[in-house]
This record gives sequence, structure tokens and C-alpha cells, in this order.
Amino acid sequence: MRAWLPTPLLSLFLLLMWLLLNQSIAPGTWVMGAVLAIVAPRLAGNLLPESRVRIYRPRRFFRLLIWVMIEIVRSCIAVCWIIVTRRSPHLNSRFIRVPLDIQDPYGLAVMAALVNSTPGTVWIEILPKSGDLSLHVLDLHDEQWWIDTIKTRYEKPLMEIFEPPRGEE
Repeated sequence: MRAWLPTPLLSLFLLLMWLLLNQSIAPGTWVMGAVLAIVAPRLAGNLLPESRVRIYRPRRFFRLLIWVMIEIVRSCIAVCWIIVTRRSPHLNSRFIRVPLDIQDPYGLAVMAALVNSTPGTVWIEILPKSGDLSLHVLDLHDEQWWIDTIKTRYEKPLMEIFEPPRGEE
């Protein structure tokens, strides 16, 4: 069974999404959805990570998500205000470097998604030589505040969630 469906939950999700997007239960829609559900995960097999994700503190993960949702709403309001009230020459749009300690690839991926979901910030890249995060901020007033915010509100909780506590390694 694993040969046909290497990731059964992903296959089920793809089939359900196909049916919902097409808003039809016709036999052809089911056949095409089944083909998609079987073929797509097999083609994407090389993209799947070799190791499985391990979450060490799930409650911390949900608290982080709630915090991020609040931060996204706050940032939406702030960016809207900037767009409505300021003109381009008055914006202090800059790139900054944030030194990162997190090593877990899943934690980095979640951090990238969270930073890019927050209006006014864009994750550019992890700089190859230093391992720092290159971040673009729409209206920068205090670079150290941004560094401290990324490190304490995003990186520290993600390290607690995705990296084993000291002594459990």
C-alpha cells in the first residue's frame, strides 16, 4: 500500500481539495482527483524531508500561533496607516541582519512562514557565510528592536518547540 500511497494523509487531502474546488461529485471528477492523489505525492517524494518533524512542546506552539495572529492583525493596521498617511520619501525601508541560533530546518521553515505572513516584513535569505537572517522591514525606526523581537518572539519559542531540551539529545 505504501508503494501506491507514500503519504496517505496527503493523498486524502489532495482528493478532498480536488472535489471541493471542482464542486462536483461526477465520476470523472473522482477519477481525476484519485489520479492526482496518487501521482502528485509520488512525484513530490524527493521534496519530502528525510527526517520527521518532532514537536517537543505543543502547547508552546499553539501559544506562538495565537501571538502571531495578534501580531499579523496589529501589523496590518500599522501598514495600512503607513500607506494612507505617508509618502514614499518618508519611509525608512531597510534591510537588516538578524543573527540566528536556531538550527532545526522545520523551525527555520516555520519562522520564515511567520515572518513573511506579517505585513511590513519579508524574509530574504539565510546568509550563507554567517548564518544570519536577511530581513527587509518596510519602515525601520529601531534596528535593535527588530533583532530583539525576532530573537525573543519567534526564534526562542521555535527553538523550544522544535529542538530537544538540553540533556535529551
